[in-house]
Amino acid sequence: MTDSELHLFFETFVRKLRSQGVVCAITSGMACVHYGVAETTKDCDLLCHPGSFDTLLNLLAETTIAGASCHYRGHISPPLDARWHRGGWSSHFEWGLMPELTTLDVFGHALRESSPWQDDIAGLYASENVVAEMKRTDRDKDWPFVTSLGVGLLQARDRRGWLHLFDADAISEMLEACAIPDDLLTVRPALQLAARRDPALHHALLAEKYFWKELDRLRIRICRAALRPYVLAMGRENISPTASFPEEHAARLACAETNLDKNPVGKYGVDRMIEDARKSTATFVHPELIRWLPDVRPHFSFLTP
Repeated sequence: MTDSELHLFFETFVRKLRSQGVVCAITSGMACVHYGVAETTKDCDLLCHPGSFDTLLNLLAETTIAGASCHYRGHISPPLDARWHRGGWSSHFEWGLMPELTTLDVFGHALRESSPWQDDIAGLYASENVVAEMKRTDRDKDWPFVTSLGVGLLQARDRRGWLHLFDADAISEMLEACAIPDDLLTVRPALQLAARRDPALHHALLAEKYFWKELDRLRIRICRAALRPYVLAMGRENISPTASFPEEHAARLACAETNLDKNPVGKYGVDRMIEDARKSTATFVHPELIRWLPDVRPHFSFLTP
């Protein structure tokens, strides 16, 4: 499936869901292509309100690509069920076989969302703000997208763009066009350095980016540990490769009920995770830079039990 065919397929898929009252939006890689900050992507990430998961499951069960039916991807995917997605899990699906594999990842919550994603949709896509928050990962390749999306927001006169610029030169350029709102200087302390043209800004941005990457590494580590019993249980289940999609889903639900913690990050402790990330960052950067790290708790509030 070509990139244009992939986009058309999933945009049509979202329109079908919307026609049935489902609140959903395309995010991540396809959204980056849509917003003009990426040239290509190989899969689709979809935000879907957990209250509509049954409708989504029914559409997945009846949707084929080149004759291939939809299946859960391997043993690692949690079930598409609101009880687990409320705790930050995502579900993973695929059609076909390698190398012509088409994949879909579904999220009930946008990772690192500072406010409900469903209030921030632009057409068939999540807003640039939501996508930029989701792209604050532990992967170096995602960070240029964050800054580009931030620039796009500011060019559209959306003040939230200031929260996503992680390049000192980009900040300097945007300062020529618009000022940083005073309240954002508190939300993101490093912007105080930008406002006064302090040369320490470059290092403060590196420290902040490292902090976000550590937060994502810790989240992944916590979730991988929680996922292990579930993956082993799925292996023992030995689901037939000819099982129908509803049968696959039922088997995953049964395994998850007894083997998958619904909110592992909440159980570990959001404040504990944040403090661990701050300590790790403090061992990597100059101690003076720690004062410029933002309060990230709002981005993880949905995981707080």
